[in-house]
Amino acid sequence: MKKRLFGFIILLLLSINSFAQSDIENLVKEGIQYHDNREYDKAIETYKRALKIAPNSTLVNYEIALSYFSKGDYKEAVKYSDVVLKQDKDLLLQAYMTKGSALDMLGKTKESIKLFNKAIKKTEGHYLLYYNLGLNYYKISDLENAEDNIIKAIELNPNHSSSHLILASIHNQKGNSVQTLLSSHYFLFLEPNSQRSLDAYSILQKNFGGNVSKDKEKPNTINILLSPNNDSQFGAAELMVSMLEASKSLEENEGKSDDEMFVENTEKFFKVLGELKKKKNKEIWWTFYTTFFYDLAKSEHLETYCKYITQIGNENSKNWIAENTDALNKFDEWLKNN
Repeated sequence: MKKRLFGFIILLLLSINSFAQSDIENLVKEGIQYHDNREYDKAIETYKRALKIAPNSTLVNYEIALSYFSKGDYKEAVKYSDVVLKQDKDLLLQAYMTKGSALDMLGKTKESIKLFNKAIKKTEGHYLLYYNLGLNYYKISDLENAEDNIIKAIELNPNHSSSHLILASIHNQKGNSVQTLLSSHYFLFLEPNSQRSLDAYSILQKNFGGNVSKDKEKPNTINILLSPNNDSQFGAAELMVSMLEASKSLEENEGKSDDEMFVENTEKFFKVLGELKKKKNKEIWWTFYTTFFYDLAKSEHLETYCKYITQIGNENSKNWIAENTDALNKFDEWLKNN
């Protein structure tokens, strides 16, 4: 009799637990729906009903933290993220991301940097942790640490467009035109048609010939200013970029449109970098960017690429893209095979 009673109690407890888990899952789904509709207060209210059933649920506490963050209540976002982090179980990465970003929004960027460094050691690294850490270093003007961490993010996820954009911004601020061009090119390749693409397109245009100026008193004289900050390994490439811009005024290029010159000079830029690359060059500029762009320059798809990445700021490119879907499909096939 005692065994039967004990078995009945166990089944009853399991049944209660099952019903409770089902209730939590339904409440979380409901809360997520409110969150996705930007009804953050309703989402939080729903999650808190779930918390009454399971106060230590990592899922529920994380979802509350996320909704508070989205609402702009960063202190509460930190509070509920801490509940997840203290349990040291599930959703650690997400909780670190939410808390770190909330600290930054609260003006505690240095504290956020410490947290992200801790999170990288705890979770063995993730590209979003490195990206956010690099972004925070950039915000406090520590460009060296910013670059180091952004490059680590790219190495872990080359398709994370934001990492390429911030890397372009870092080197644009340093005055390094070659590195700025390479990273902004790749950002536009990944994200050619967004609001951010306009900024990247502007950076690209500025650095592709930004060191060239004409002497007003001597119309036939062109001045080339090389960056004193750039590494010697890019000196030849930077000079070449400036000379490409200067070549627009040569007699042989008379009558060519800016679009035609952009395609020609982009091809020359990529090919010269490919020829400058040496086996000893281990940096991302050579092993990743130059390798890709050199192969692209040697293919038959360079014009398509140039039209594709400039569609956001060039009406001619936008129209070309609309009229040349076959060329785009062939470019896409080339990318898949390479």
